[in-house]
Amino acid sequence: MQITTEQVLNALGQVIEPDLKKDLVSLGMIRDLEIEGHKVRFSVVLTTPACPLKESIKNACIRAVHELVSKDADVEVNLTSKVTSTRKQEETLLKGVKNIIAVASGKGGVGKSTVAANLAITLARSGARTGLLDADIYGPSVPLMFQALDDQLQAVDIEGHTKVLPLKKHGVSILSIGFFVDASRALIWRGPMASGALKQLFTDADWGELDYMIIDLPPGTGDIHLSLVQTVPLTGAIIVTTPQEVALADARKAVSMFSNDNIHVPVLGVVENMAWFTPAELPENKYYIFGHDGGKQMAEAMDLPFLGQIPLIQSVREAGDQGKPEVLHHNSLSRPYFDSLAEKLAQQVSISNARKNEIVGV
Repeated sequence: MQITTEQVLNALGQVIEPDLKKDLVSLGMIRDLEIEGHKVRFSVVLTTPACPLKESIKNACIRAVHELVSKDADVEVNLTSKVTSTRKQEETLLKGVKNIIAVASGKGGVGKSTVAANLAITLARSGARTGLLDADIYGPSVPLMFQALDDQLQAVDIEGHTKVLPLKKHGVSILSIGFFVDASRALIWRGPMASGALKQLFTDADWGELDYMIIDLPPGTGDIHLSLVQTVPLTGAIIVTTPQEVALADARKAVSMFSNDNIHVPVLGVVENMAWFTPAELPENKYYIFGHDGGKQMAEAMDLPFLGQIPLIQSVREAGDQGKPEVLHHNSLSRPYFDSLAEKLAQQVSISNARKNEIVGV
């Protein structure tokens, strides 16, 4: 019996995208369907290359064709991706950037910059076009963490305006205030000066086309944060905390700031950093130095997505100091945790975008 296009589409119409709760056909995720005898080929366009459910979606498609069309069908599924966005066509600032994600913390010392750097590299490794903006005006750390302290920036002329080109490191486009000041001297700036410098990193740089821009914010809830939400349309924010109560108390304030009626930036989830200590020589052991599951419990209490736990591993600190973040090392103990974090963040971005687009009728 000849397999028809209608039969295959009807079968794939029974496959539900787990996060968006709609079938693949109505979501427009099935492309390039070809049928030759019993050979069926098509592409599934995922909402992100970091999709954590890609294999289960692929297997569900194959199973649907076998069960609803023909058990003898030779099914070939090609997984591709097109990152979603809620950015409007007419927006001019960061026009080519699909999603802008702030990485924030209520207090310093919780490893926010380390999480931001490793997260950006992990997203880039998944195939997503990724940028990292170091907005920690008072303590920029990205130049050190990417071994870029002595790198020279280049400028280009675009329609009569001089624009700085972000550096490309480990597949990530990076820019930091640290590239423009003496790294050995403290930056003593009043709020308006710092806010003005931050705006220039957006307006005077040519970021090009990006799926995700990760913004490493300074700790706290001050002028920089308010300037950011007034300057660029954030897709959302993630909150980094350690399990200890003093960090959690400040993390709750950060959540409250983004949830304020005048700001209203979606909190995409909570990351619990330094969740436990694991010595290199005892990789199976866990020592809960700063408390147990504090970030996870905070996320549950505040009804926020929990994006995962990152252990306290000495090599993570060493890799950052050496300018080659931990996830770049093939024997990295923390890489699986950052892989999971990137997948869950990409998942939450897709879900948030789908909800926003549904509301505005896109």
